[in-house]
Amino acid sequence: MKRAMVVSLILFFWSGQAIVLASLAEVEALVKKVDARYLKTQDLQAEFSQETQIEGFESRLSSSGRVLLKKPGLLRWDYQKPNVEQILVEGDQVMWYVPEHQQVVKGNLTQMAASKAPLTLLQGVGKLGEQFDISDSPDQKKEHGELPLVILMPKPADQSTSTVTRIELTIEPKSHLIRQIVLYEKTGNISTLQFSNIRTNQGLDTKVLRLTMPDDVVVVDAPTM
Repeated sequence: MKRAMVVSLILFFWSGQAIVLASLAEVEALVKKVDARYLKTQDLQAEFSQETQIEGFESRLSSSGRVLLKKPGLLRWDYQKPNVEQILVEGDQVMWYVPEHQQVVKGNLTQMAASKAPLTLLQGVGKLGEQFDISDSPDQKKEHGELPLVILMPKPADQSTSTVTRIELTIEPKSHLIRQIVLYEKTGNISTLQFSNIRTNQGLDTKVLRLTMPDDVVVVDAPTM
């Protein structure tokens, strides 16, 4: 369950109280600014905290770690608490290393159909307007001091294969970086990711993103989902 849930989450970029902008035109204008910001971003580093409410369970799953992104197409997602897990996404290829188990799971995004939408989003921030339908919420208005919220919906052609029904992005007004992501899944699970200490264009070395593993690590192929 954790692997499917985590891979489904890897997908989003960037706490504060969130509210929805007053009109669709405002939301679309904001999305263009977010896309422009990420198009200019060559590398990104941040710390994250993740909380997942599993449908049917009262307790929530909590974890934290760091994320590293470098263009073109490199993403490293490290869980540091409560357990160490390291995920490297390179283009369409995924490697999931669990040091405690001395095992690496290898696969690709197209193979892992259940996780394709979120992973594609994380790597493809800068094209949100192309990948998702943008929605407004007329019953909510922006109030002074609150952060704007963008609602993304899977496009009709993707709704049958997407594992998420709705995505909420909380945007930092000045930097236009994504500060929080909330994923609503078809299963009823709700996952929230919050990002802090975000740094961009620091000249991140590609070597930092590579996984370091012992020679005798067990490599297995990911099951098709």
